Amino acid sequence: MKKIAILGSTGSIGTQTLAVVAANRDKFQIMTLAANTNDQLLEQQIKEFEPELAVLVDLAAAKRLQKRFVGKTKILAGQEGLLRAATYEAVETVVTSMVGFAGLEPTIAAIEAGKDIALANKETLVVAGELVMKLAKEKNVSILPVDSEHCAIFQCLQGEDRCQVHKILLTASGGPFRGKTRKELAAVSIKDCLNHPTWSMGKKISIDSASLVNKGLEVIEAKWLYGVDYNQIQVLVHPQSIVHSMVEYIDGTVMAQLGSTDMRLPIQYALTYPQRIDANFPKLDFWNCKDLTFSKPDMDTFLGLKMAYEAGRIGGTMPCAFNAANEIAVEAFLKESISFLQIYDIIEKTMTAHHVKMNPTLQDLYENDSWARSYAANLFSK
Repeated sequence: MKKIAILGSTGSIGTQTLAVVAANRDKFQIMTLAANTNDQLLEQQIKEFEPELAVLVDLAAAKRLQKRFVGKTKILAGQEGLLRAATYEAVETVVTSMVGFAGLEPTIAAIEAGKDIALANKETLVVAGELVMKLAKEKNVSILPVDSEHCAIFQCLQGEDRCQVHKILLTASGGPFRGKTRKELAAVSIKDCLNHPTWSMGKKISIDSASLVNKGLEVIEAKWLYGVDYNQIQVLVHPQSIVHSMVEYIDGTVMAQLGSTDMRLPIQYALTYPQRIDANFPKLDFWNCKDLTFSKPDMDTFLGLKMAYEAGRIGGTMPCAFNAANEIAVEAFLKESISFLQIYDIIEKTMTAHHVKMNPTLQDLYENDSWARSYAANLFSK
């Protein structure tokens, strides 16, 4: 029985991971759960899965839960509690499904402790890909991608010589605004952004999907996960989200992974790899599949993808600045402090002002993240 920690258990990936566990209680045991502020949902999860340890990063939320909870599970608070959940001795695999830069420190702590990582927090590799992959190799730790696209690529690479990879074909749904012009994007609302045509996701990732920043983050992530150059990573808009991604080899062979639009599939595979187990969720029905279409992304309208490629190619601390600026801009958009298109403006201005440091240390990245957040926030707070 595999013993699991879930960081971000009350979010979209966290709750779906628990659904996979609930359907396979003979195979998985939840040892620790960690969330940010949602004490009520975390309490329900504690009662159902009975972890030995549960954490709320928000101190006020933790105090509320500690005051009313009666049971065997130990309730901790704050960043110290989060790191305890990530490094808990009995845990074998840590599902890192926290949103944004906040997932970096606990992921590194888990790797240092020798835990395998089921990675849903793409910002970890965007910000510190070289450091994280090097550390994982040193600690002999597996990093198994949970994103549907990266899980697909991972599967297409099984048993193959990675030196023979010609191209990674990373699919994108195109989000809710596929085909729209910049003029049409000027007045889109939060509700419009959250209305994703094929996937049900949290607010932050839904906004990132609408701007194509999310696909840009996945491009940078792919560079580190699979050891390819940026000119080997091609994004394809595939609205049906049936082909989750593909790998083209030097002889022209293209291998693709197809499946239903259900995040439980890549989550379950990451937890059971290298084995596969039966799934209780719907499988793809080819008799009812309509046409599968592919097209080139409009990077002149959806600048998030173009700027991600630029940040990745520059390297050093630039991807960190790109990510930090985006997180601040998305937060501001969700608070209705800026328009949708201003997300791009804030990222671009932050990247332009940033002084890149190559071969950064972890401390350099923390300092850069802090600088970029402050700079980005000042762009719309004046």
